[in-house]
Amino acid sequence: MTIGIFICILDTTVMSIALPAMQSGLHTDLAHLSWALNIYTILFACLTIPLGRIADIYGRERLYLVGLSLFFLGSIASGLAPTVSFLIAGRGLQSIGAAIVFPASMTIGIQSTSLAGRTQAIALLGVTQGLAAAFGPTIGGVLTQYFGWRTIFLINLPLALTALGLCLHLLDWHHTGSQHETLDIPGTLTSMLTLFSLSLLLIKGNDWGWTSWRIIGLMSTCGLALGLFLVIESRVAQPMMPLALFKDQQFNGAAIVTVAAGIFFIALMVILPSFFTKIQGATELQAALMVTPASLMLFICSPISGFLLNKVGPRTVIATGCLAILSGYITLSLSNPAVYWQG
Repeated sequence: MTIGIFICILDTTVMSIALPAMQSGLHTDLAHLSWALNIYTILFACLTIPLGRIADIYGRERLYLVGLSLFFLGSIASGLAPTVSFLIAGRGLQSIGAAIVFPASMTIGIQSTSLAGRTQAIALLGVTQGLAAAFGPTIGGVLTQYFGWRTIFLINLPLALTALGLCLHLLDWHHTGSQHETLDIPGTLTSMLTLFSLSLLLIKGNDWGWTSWRIIGLMSTCGLALGLFLVIESRVAQPMMPLALFKDQQFNGAAIVTVAAGIFFIALMVILPSFFTKIQGATELQAALMVTPASLMLFICSPISGFLLNKVGPRTVIATGCLAILSGYITLSLSNPAVYWQG
């Protein structure tokens, strides 16, 4: 399951450092090329929850196989794309596959372990996500520098084939899902509309202008769809997202911290490589090496934090992590751009 999670999250950051080379190779402008980056994020965000729910109902193992196959085909299409439009289509296919593989991997990985080992399983899956996002720019930079930008997509092929082979050999194909459950179609559609409009307005707000009619329209659509989603989920017998979860303060706190940490970390791993290549004129390899310290710290600190959880408790560990993130961003904002390792 870790391979599936790794390639899904890897492709959220691996492309950012290769944009200049891709722009030159495809003879396109950055505005069009950015859609190849954004389409993956948008579709992954708005499809993960509903496709994960569909996998719960109709069988995670079968949907996992379908998702891996779609991701594999999307990687081929992206790696061999002759035009930017073809690349965008390939990335879209990748993201649909990833939106199936990611939640199915999490659920299968957790449920395949004993109750005593589930904490370790959750930690392993979480560390895999972080490492994939962290090493994405480094992997992308090295591959682009030495083998060309197309290899950042083609590298997925042996990994996906390995995951497919393990999937066919190890998974329980007799599991047919929860056939007695039904899909909350209104909740699914409104959640997709909420997340799609939210993702698009956050990505394109700066380009289109935060007061433009398109962004205002997306804000209105997001608010209306979210309101409808909450009403629907409070009334249906089998909601896609049980709202009772949000009555648990620990759940709310953990969710807020997880989202905030993810935003800050992904922003760092996406913005810094682009800054190094476009503003400072660094090569892909140089930019990759510049962000490697962040990747290494995640690799080093993840097992340490897991060990400390049992010693000092989650609140102390989480608070320390939040302070470290805050300190790093403050240092980056005050530092000399030429001294990239200060934050």
